[in-house]
Amino acid sequence: MVLLRHLLGDVLRRLRLRQGRTLREVSASARVSLGYLSEVERGQKEASSELLAAICSALGIPLSQVFREVADNFALAELQNEPVLEAPREPKLPAGSKVTVGVVRNAGFSSDDMTSDPAADFGAVESHVHEVTDMVPV
Repeated sequence: MVLLRHLLGDVLRRLRLRQGRTLREVSASARVSLGYLSEVERGQKEASSELLAAICSALGIPLSQVFREVADNFALAELQNEPVLEAPREPKLPAGSKVTVGVVRNAGFSSDDMTSDPAADFGAVESHVHEVTDMVPV
């Protein structure tokens, strides 16, 4: 079964590592204890909305982007008919599977100005098809 807190923790960890930042840097910036942030990333603790907002702010990433990535991973698990709320931490796809990923380009708003209506201002969506050869947990 897929636990939502595991998917959320995996996404937060991936985003932090992409930036080359340590747990210590992000925890200090978010004003969250190092141990608690570590537990959230490992899926051992449920993060409150306030905590998620603080972590996302520290990472400089909109909370909506985190939720989008979590939703995409959750959808993959559902497509594979994995029972919801059980363990594997990462959705697995068999080798040779085709995955379509949509990327929004030229959005008409910035993360600094969330007062606009982002749904009305999105640019074109690019679609990419990738063949899965192997999935390795990050």
